[in-house]
This record gives sequence, C-alpha cells and structure tokens, in this order.
Amino acid sequence: MKKDTFYKQIYKLVLPIVIQNLLSAAVSSADVLMLNYVGQSSISAVSLASQYASVLFMVFYGLGTGATILCAQYYGKGDMQAIQVIEGIALRFSSLISVVFAALTLFVPEGMMRIFTDDTELITIGASYLRFMSVSYLCWGIMEIYLAVLRSIGRVVVCTALNVLAFSLNILLNAVFIFGLFGAPKLGAMGVAIATSMSRVIELVACLIVSGMSKDIKLDFRYLFVKNKALFSDFIKLSLPALGNDISWSVAFSMYAVIIGHLGTDAVAANSFVVVVRNFGTILCFGMASAGGILLGNIIGENKLKEAEDGARKLMKLTIMAGAAGGLIILAATPLVLSYADLTEQAMRYLKYMLLINTYYVMGAAVNTTLIAGIFRAGGDSRFGFICDTIDMWVYAVPLGFFAAFVLKLPVMWVYFLLCTDEFVKWPWVIKHYRSKKWLNNITREDLFAEDGVKK
Repeated sequence: MKKDTFYKQIYKLVLPIVIQNLLSAAVSSADVLMLNYVGQSSISAVSLASQYASVLFMVFYGLGTGATILCAQYYGKGDMQAIQVIEGIALRFSSLISVVFAALTLFVPEGMMRIFTDDTELITIGASYLRFMSVSYLCWGIMEIYLAVLRSIGRVVVCTALNVLAFSLNILLNAVFIFGLFGAPKLGAMGVAIATSMSRVIELVACLIVSGMSKDIKLDFRYLFVKNKALFSDFIKLSLPALGNDISWSVAFSMYAVIIGHLGTDAVAANSFVVVVRNFGTILCFGMASAGGILLGNIIGENKLKEAEDGARKLMKLTIMAGAAGGLIILAATPLVLSYADLTEQAMRYLKYMLLINTYYVMGAAVNTTLIAGIFRAGGDSRFGFICDTIDMWVYAVPLGFFAAFVLKLPVMWVYFLLCTDEFVKWPWVIKHYRSKKWLNNITREDLFAEDGVKK
C-alpha cells in the first residue's frame, strides 16, 4: 500500500475528512453528554427535533453531491471556470431551501414537533430548540455548497480548518448556554440551538474570508445569476437523483425516529445515545466514501477509466476494513456508555442491545455508502442509488417498522432489530450493479463556453 499512488492519495484526502466527521460527531456527543445533566426529556426532545437537521443536511448533501460529481471531473479536466459556474447553480437551490426551512422552524416549530411525538413536554422543549436553530439553517445552505466544491478540488485541509473553528466554538458555547457559565443564563436545550446558530454565523464569515484569499474558487454570489444551459442540464440530471436519493433515505430514516418516538421516552432516550456512538463508529467508513468519490471523480475526469476501475476495487477493500473497525469501536464503547448514561432501568436495557445490534449494522452502511454515494456517483451514476434506496426504505423498511410496532405490537427491541436489516437487504442489487461497471462514465463536456457562452 505504501508504494501505491492511489492509496497515498486516498490517505491524504481521508485524514482531513475523518477529522471533520470526528468533530461533527463530537458536537453531537457534547449535546447529549451535557443535556444528560439537564434531564432525559431534554435529551429526547433535542434528539427528535434534530431529525429535521438530519433531513436538511441530506438535502444539502444531495445538492453538494451534484456539484461534487461535476466539479471533481472538471477539476481532473482542468476547467476551473466550469467549477465556478456549477457552484453558482448549486447555491441557487440551497439558498432557497434554507430560507423556506428557516421560516418553518421560526413560525411553526410546535407543529413540526407534533409529527414526531404527542408528549406535551417534549413538544415544548423541541419547539424552543427549533425556533433558535432557524438562523443556523440560513447559513448552512451556503457553507455546505462552498465546502463541497472545495473538497471536490482537493482543498480538504481548508474545509477541515473551517470545521475545527465552527465545531470548537459550538462545543464551548454549548457549555456556556446549557450550564450558564461566565454569567450566561442556563438555557438547557435552547442553549444548544443558540450555540449552534452562533457558531454557524462565525463559520460563514470565515468562509467569506477564505474565499477572499483564494486565487481560483471563490464564494462569489454573482455566479448565482450566471447561466450555462449545458452545465445546468448536467447538474439537474445528476443532482435530482442524488437529492431525491438523500431526501428519500433521510426522511425514511426519520420515520424510524417517528416509530421509536411513539414507543416511549425510554426508547427515544436510549436511541439518542446510540446515534452518537454509531456516528463515531461510521466516521472512517463515511470518510472513505467521500474521499474515494472525490479521487475517482478526478481520475475519471482525466479519462483514465481503467485506472478508476482499479481504484474502485482498492476503495472497497479499505471500506470493508473500515466497517470492521467501526463495529469494534462501538463494541469497545458499549461498557463506557452504559456506565455513563443516566437513564431509567428500561432505557438502559434498550441502550445495551441497541449498541450490540449496531456493531454489525455499520458494515452494511459502510459498503452501501461507499458504493452508492462514493463510487457510483463519482462516475456520474446517481440514478441507481435513488431507485435502490427508495425501494429499500419505503417498500421494505418503513412499512415493516410500522407493521411490527403498531399492528403486531412487538417488543421495542424486535422493532429496532427489524429496522436495522435495511442495509443488508439491498446488498445483492448494489454489489451486482458495481460489478456491471455501468456506473463508470466520463461526464465532462468539451467547449462549454464556446457557443453557448457564459450569459450574465
């Protein structure tokens, strides 16, 4: 591996991305750990309200994926002008979605919470959290696209530095507003939202500063109004399936929270801790998928298809190793989490078995994420993942979960176990598509600005 160029390049990309994912997981962990001292209701409410942030993240991730697919290949081709236009196209969509989502959380947060729970206390706490999160959503849509473009051209160190700033501030401000440090009021769950929004605003300012110092790719809002029919068509063709894939998957995954949310606060509280631990267990896996997708996209953009095919095989080997490591991390963390969590006896029992189920669940997630969100999308194939995940989640997993919970009325752990079979059900089709090589395509165009030009 030390002598192989692909492995050297993947390691350079993976390390900063893993650091970013680690910091993101650390923020989520800090929220749960600090709220553990506030009370189980606060943990449960924030966990349910955060499902909206998870959906919004997947929306931005889907848009960012469309930009990344194109930008990575055009970077391999050496066309920086195309990359800047693609960024403007993606920002049009993300900015509009940010405004709509911020308005909903600001004006109807109680209604949004009622989707997940009918517990009055959880609705009240969650609504106050969502209302103060609205500012962070406005900033998020802009930053995610800019950082996605930077990552697609290999500027992962800059992205990591920006994330370090934001996440460090978030954790510090969490402590200040949750516990009332330095004379600040004790705000509990509301303090988490205020801390997140403040850190997002500062991160956006930092993005603008980095953009001003950049010699090539800038966060230039003038490109919101630049038109190029060919690039817009390609972006829509790639982004809509990716966006549909990520929204379909994230909304379906939020349905898991709806199912668990109606099984009682013990199940919700236990799942809150499980999500944190699972995030740490999948850090390396998802980092491998992101880095692999970027690198393969660059290689395909250079039209080195045979080299890309070979790189995909190497990436899968690394993914399997990362999935195994993730399972071991969750297993090792289980006794530590059980000794720390301050939950009811029933919730502690749920927590133990949920963690054990996730020791193998991460392998399924690792393989599918690398193939669908990494390898397939690097070759411009985002349609297969959309179809596969939509069928898997909405035809199989979600109906099975509702049927098990509310018709058969199975015990909580049986319902959770059945929900965690979703990743393995789609393995045969995903692996078959990988072996077919239908995903391997160079999607860049020649003479983009020769005839159509850049119309301002």
